[in-house]
Order: sequence, then structure tokens, then C-alpha cells
Amino acid sequence: MESKEPMPLLTPHKLSPSLSLSHRIILAPLTRQRAYGNIPQKHHVTYYSQRASAGGLLVTEATGVSDTAQGYRDTPGIWTAEQVEAWRPVVDAVHAKGAAIFCQIWHVGRVSTFEFQPGGKAPVSSTTKGVGPQFTFDGRVEEFSPPRKLEVEEIPGIVDDFRKAARNAIDAGFDGVELHGANGYIIEQFLKDSSNDRDDEYGGSLEKRCRFALEVVDAVVKEIGGDRVGIRLSPFTDYMDCHDSDPHALALYMSTKLNDHGVVYLHMIEPRMAIVEGRRVVPKRLLPYKEAFKGTFIANGGYDREEGNKAVEEGYTDLVSFGRLFLANPDLPKRFEIGAEMNNYDRMTFYTSDPVVGYTDYPFLLE
Repeated sequence: MESKEPMPLLTPHKLSPSLSLSHRIILAPLTRQRAYGNIPQKHHVTYYSQRASAGGLLVTEATGVSDTAQGYRDTPGIWTAEQVEAWRPVVDAVHAKGAAIFCQIWHVGRVSTFEFQPGGKAPVSSTTKGVGPQFTFDGRVEEFSPPRKLEVEEIPGIVDDFRKAARNAIDAGFDGVELHGANGYIIEQFLKDSSNDRDDEYGGSLEKRCRFALEVVDAVVKEIGGDRVGIRLSPFTDYMDCHDSDPHALALYMSTKLNDHGVVYLHMIEPRMAIVEGRRVVPKRLLPYKEAFKGTFIANGGYDREEGNKAVEEGYTDLVSFGRLFLANPDLPKRFEIGAEMNNYDRMTFYTSDPVVGYTDYPFLLE
């Protein structure tokens, strides 16, 4: 039976002069570790096209900008001609369903090991401080190699890797790119004062810590145009030993400075959800940054149908991105529309190295 309640998530939104969305339910970027040899496969075509709907927007899993950007097994890249060619059928399949797709581009920085680096060298970062052992959800312990602090004269080379990756993404047919400035990877390693202990022009004051991020933004916007560039930030998280002593100041500064570059959206991760009367509720702490940023604002972090509708209705955010819920429910916009039950996600198969299991085998409504 169809739901008659108002559905702000199902209202249209104009993202840019050339891109109009018919709903506000975004696929969040989710690392899936099924790109064997760092190359997208046929099952990527299935996975993304399953989650595409007319007027929708998908953001891909984090995609490496260079051979030094890698830190996990079987994550895709977009720095070689072969990788660009492999992404094309993915993009084409999504477009055939009437959806748009942005490629999230990243460099993991110090979240890597010697084995992932060319020639077995040290991972590069803002710092020589390493990431401590990380406990995974399935009880394993991940360990990372000590990083090497980038010399000032090396930093433009990393910036240029992002620029070239963005150009490659457009050449592969993507509608745009999302810069991964969240979750403890290289951009955030420069942004946050726990991981940026530099005393040169890229460290110390808030402005200097944000310099690298804004140089990446500037280079990519100049290469492909601001209406095709978004950025994801997580000022309030402490992921991979990356935290800041004043996340509010960091978030406000970045939200404001991004206006100078004309990026099309700012995608920000909520502080942890609060539990109120037995259910997860959005703490609503991102509003100052939505108000400071002049483009489209996307909120992410534990949202469900009720909280997502409320956030859009109240003007707290323009769009809402869904991760695990969209992973387990490839037809999520339809389920939201009719108030259908949700499939439960299986955490233990998030990173299973299989082209089907936990990837393309979640059932649709009619099955």
C-alpha cells in the first residue's frame, strides 16, 4: 500500500545548471574492495546500475588518484588508461537508467603499508606520525607502516595527481568528482591538528593546515569546472587517529572558503547519532556549515527514511546520502516512496572479495 505522507526526500533539486535531480536520496561512497588489480570489473556495472534510478545521484567508492594512493586490497583506481576504460561501462549503465554518477577520488596517505607502495617505499603523509593499530568490525587488527612526511616541493605533485584523476574521470564519462577529504586520508591528514605537525606553509595555523585541501580543490576546479566538483569532509570524526582540537572552527573555515572556488556541493559527515527513546536521532550539528556554504549541502551519517525526510523538510540539508541502507536496498528510493520494509545489511560481507556475495545479491522489492 502506497504511503500518502509528505516525502521531502522525493522532491526535485537542481544541483547545477546542467544537472537536475528528481529526488534527494544519494548513494554515499562505500569502499567495497572488489576491483581486482585496482581495475573496475563487470560486476561494478551490475552493482552501480542496480542502485541507479531516474534523476538520482550516485557517488562511487573511493578511487585512487595514483599508484602511491593505495592502502587497501582491490580498491579501484583512475590513474591509468586501462582503469579509465574499465569505468566507462559502469558510467554508461548508470546513465542508461537516467541517473548521474560522481567518482570519489582519494589518496590514502599514511593509511597504507610498504606492500601497497611502489617499490615498497614508505607511505607519504603530512607527518611522520603513524596510524596506530585499528580494530576492524570482524575482530581483525589492521596495522600500517610508518609514513614519510612530504617535502614542501613534493606537495604540488600530489595536487596534480588529483587534477589528472579528475580529468580522467570526466574522460570516462563521469558527471563529476567528489574529493575525499574525510575519514583520515591524506586531505584530512593535512586538515587536522592531530596529524599535521608541520611548521612550514602547510602546517601550524588553521589557514596553513587547510592550504593543501584548497590547493587540490583549486586545481581540480580549474581542470573540470566547479559545477562538476564536490568534496566530502568529516570534521567531527576521529578515524585513523585523525581528530582536531577545534572541529567547529575547521568546518566553518572550510565551508566558507569553498565558496571562493565554486564547488557544486559540500558533503559532510554528522557527529555520532544520538539515541533518543530507543531510536537513532540526528544531533543536527551541521547547520552552521550548511548556512556558510553557498552550494548544495549533503548530510551523511546514520540517516533513515524518517530522519532524512525531517532534515530536508526543516531545511537542515539539501540532500541526504545513505550508505549501508542503500547497499542493502538497491531500490532504496522506491522503498522510501511506498514505505516498504528494508533488507538488513550483512556487515560481515561488506568487504568480501566476491563479485556477488554481499554485493549484487541483495533482493529488490518484487523478488
